Amino acid sequence: MEERTEIESLGEFGLIEYLTRNIEIQNAGTILGVGDDGAVIDHFGKQTVISTDMLVEGIHFDFMYTPLKHLGYKSVVVNLSDIYAMGAIPTHITVSIAFSNRLSVEALNEFYEGVYAACEKYNVDLIGGDTSSSQKGFVISVTAIGEVTPMQFIKRSTAQKGDLLCVSGDLGAAFLGLTLLEREKQIYLENPNIQPDLEEETYIIGRQLKPEARHDILGFLLHHKITPTSMMDVSDGLSSEAIHICKQSNLGCVIYEEKIPIAEKAREAAFKFGLDPTACALSGGEDYELLFTIKQEDYDKITASEEISVIGYMTDISEGTHIITKQGNKHKLQAQGWNAFKQ
Repeated sequence: MEERTEIESLGEFGLIEYLTRNIEIQNAGTILGVGDDGAVIDHFGKQTVISTDMLVEGIHFDFMYTPLKHLGYKSVVVNLSDIYAMGAIPTHITVSIAFSNRLSVEALNEFYEGVYAACEKYNVDLIGGDTSSSQKGFVISVTAIGEVTPMQFIKRSTAQKGDLLCVSGDLGAAFLGLTLLEREKQIYLENPNIQPDLEEETYIIGRQLKPEARHDILGFLLHHKITPTSMMDVSDGLSSEAIHICKQSNLGCVIYEEKIPIAEKAREAAFKFGLDPTACALSGGEDYELLFTIKQEDYDKITASEEISVIGYMTDISEGTHIITKQGNKHKLQAQGWNAFKQ
């Protein structure tokens, strides 16, 4: 039997002290971290970028197939992705959680191990947060803080007609990982004696349970002196995000299906499930890749990265948003991304 410590035996302050006992400060700008009424940070003349995300059990994650350490890691990464999408460098996070008494101190400690693993990987300091009891389920709220050279942040609304539309990495794999995990969960619920066989599908499962934020892409853009004209991260599927950039920049776009990057493992999994890989990339979500526009003259520089695909271009608003299929047919791009309010 694993040891189980009830949370109430520590009390709120005791719990916070326990979970934050091993924090190591990594940024010179962290003047005051956990332990006072507020944290103090100094960004040395940079501007501050702030983003918050909430993850709710039963809506954003399921404990039947989500290890607590992975959940802690992912909770941080999805927020850091938003900071990178602004062209900024994340430096600090706060983590607030609400939990019921079915979770033990050991379980929360495992969650925080994932949080600290992400902090270490991305060189970010955890500087505060809050804990509360919850009548039902586990709720996580993370705020990420980043820094950027004054007025160098990148918005969604500043793309220009004729700009190239680019995306990092590959798309659709996280949705396929979720599809597989949900399918295995149903099989298990119907027959608990059947053990899931997930060996073949480590890539798509990893993309769902342990995503990474694309700080490397930001580094590449800086190194090659490429300034995106607009940028955002892909959390709700390519079609939704492309339409966001179009709406906010008052433009249309054309995307070429054959240019959308889809990993071979994801393609194979899609066919296995009887799904269209392109539909998974367009509507799946949770890939946390960067979608951005660049000036046409930066095309040669962009091709130096195998991690970036040019998938289309921005048009006049009167031309609408379209995808051109591999067969050469033109279809209106539909925003069918994941919706947290669907019950």
